[in-house]
Amino acid sequence: MAKFFYKMQKILDIKYKLEESAKQEYAEARVALTREEEKLAVMQNRRQGYYEEYQAAILGSLDMLRIEECGNAMDLMDEQILLQNNQVRQKSKELEKARQKLNQLMQERKMHEKLKEKEFEAFMVELNAAENKETDEVVSYQYNNTADEE
Repeated sequence: MAKFFYKMQKILDIKYKLEESAKQEYAEARVALTREEEKLAVMQNRRQGYYEEYQAAILGSLDMLRIEECGNAMDLMDEQILLQNNQVRQKSKELEKARQKLNQLMQERKMHEKLKEKEFEAFMVELNAAENKETDEVVSYQYNNTADEE
């Protein structure tokens, strides 16, 4: 039986490698985004703690120094949270770019796999046609020999 050979197999192999690389980049971008989101959550929790401390200082004995410290800490945390939100948005954009790149590479790989599949189907049709032709020749030869003997 003849062996199937896909002439663009090296390209398909490269597409597989590129896709794996893109999957790795996507995973790294996802981890980076998660890390930045966690930092943001920690900052928001700290700010909430400062707010609660501020409220307690206002309601308790009026310690103006402590109230001012808590107010300044909340303002500082607001600035840091704003910066961290920008960082999260940037990482989110990077993740989206990595996702789009991965999707594009997956489509290219699937296209090459379809081409390989179609080429294999054509190969099988050709192989079956050749086997049928050979079978017909054998049957024809046997029929002619039988007819000649009679």
